[in-house]
Amino acid sequence: MRIAVIGGGPGGLYFAYLWKRRHPEDQVDLFEQNPADATWGFGVVFSDQALEFLRADDPETVDAIAPHMESWENITLNLGGDSVAIDGVGFSSIGRLELLRFLQRRALGTGVTPRFDTQIQSVDELNGYDLIVAADGLNSPVRRAFEGDFGTSLSYSSNKFVWYGTSKRFDTLSQTFVKTDRGTFNAHHYRYSPSMSTFLVECDHATWQAYGFAYKDVEQSKGVCEEVFADTLGGHCLVSNKSVWRNFPWVWNEHWSFKNMVLIGDALHSAHFSIGSGTRLAIEDAIALVKALESDAHLATALQRYQAERKPIVQKLVNAARTSASWYEHFADHMKLDLMDFAYSYITRSGRIDDARLRAMSPAFMARYEGVKNGGSAA
Repeated sequence: MRIAVIGGGPGGLYFAYLWKRRHPEDQVDLFEQNPADATWGFGVVFSDQALEFLRADDPETVDAIAPHMESWENITLNLGGDSVAIDGVGFSSIGRLELLRFLQRRALGTGVTPRFDTQIQSVDELNGYDLIVAADGLNSPVRRAFEGDFGTSLSYSSNKFVWYGTSKRFDTLSQTFVKTDRGTFNAHHYRYSPSMSTFLVECDHATWQAYGFAYKDVEQSKGVCEEVFADTLGGHCLVSNKSVWRNFPWVWNEHWSFKNMVLIGDALHSAHFSIGSGTRLAIEDAIALVKALESDAHLATALQRYQAERKPIVQKLVNAARTSASWYEHFADHMKLDLMDFAYSYITRSGRIDDARLRAMSPAFMARYEGVKNGGSAA
C-alpha cells in the first residue's frame, strides 16, 4: 500500500512510524510544509493516564521518551496571594520540538520518507496513493477542501489566550489567577525541561478590550503580561514564539473519512488546552487508525471501523473539554469564591470527578477541603 501522510506534527509522525514499523513493505511518504526544526508553542503535557494508554500499545516509545520528560504529582492553584495543592494528579511534559525530533528519528528509522518544506496545495497532487492521512492541524487544507463531505463544524470560545515560554522553572503544573483594575487574567504554567516552562495567558474578552490588546504588537502584549504576572515570574521574562492573541477553535467532523482521505488529530477534532489532551488524542487517533486498517483489507470498511470505534471515546473527551472551557469562560466569577471552594470548583469542572473519586485520587486535598467545610481552617 502507498500512503501519504500530510502533516509532520505528533499525530502524523506517529502514524507514519507505527504503520511503517508494522508494514515495512509499504511506502509511507510524509509531507510537512515547515522545516524539520520548526514548531509552534513550547511544551506539551501528558497525564499519567495518557502515558499508560500509550504504554499499553507501544511501551518502547514511552520508555524512550520518559527520561526526557519533566514529571510531578500535584497541581498548584494560586489565587489572591494564597495557594493550594491538589495532590495525586500526575502529569509529565516534554518540549514540543524535542518530541517532534524524537518522532522524526523513529519515523526515519523505520524507512518513512519525510518531505519537509513541502506544501501540498491540492490532494490532486497525491494521485496514485491508496490512502491519504490528513494530520495537517487545525487549519487543515484537506479538511477545508471537503468540509461538506466531512461534515465540518467550527466555532470559537469567547476567551482570548496567548502562548509564551519562560526560563522560570515551576515545581508543578500551576494555575495563577490575577485580578487587576481592568480585569482578570489566568496563567497556565508548567516546566517542560530543566530550564524552560510553558506560560499560557488567558483572559475574557472584556479584559482583552480594556487593555487594548487589539492595538498592541507582540512585544507590547508580552510586556503587559510580564507586568500582570510579575510576582509569578519572579524577575524572569516571557519568551515569544509567534505569540499572538487567539480564540480557541472548536473543530468537529461528523464524517472522519471521505474517499481515500481520513482525518486525525486537530484536523479532525480539537480539545481545549485546559485538559491537556491535544497531543494525546492525536497519537491515540493514529493508533486507532492503524488497528482499524489492519482489521479489514477493504479500505472503506476499515475507515468506517476507525470512526465507529474511536468516535465515542473522542466525543467523551471533547465534551469534558467543552465543559472545562466553559468554566474558564467564567473564571472571574469563580475567583469570588474562597480559596478551597475555588479549588474544588476547579478540579471538578469537567464533570468527570465526583467526591468519591476525588477522595481516592487527592486524599490530602479532600481532607483539607472537607475540614474547612466542617468548620476548620484552610491552613
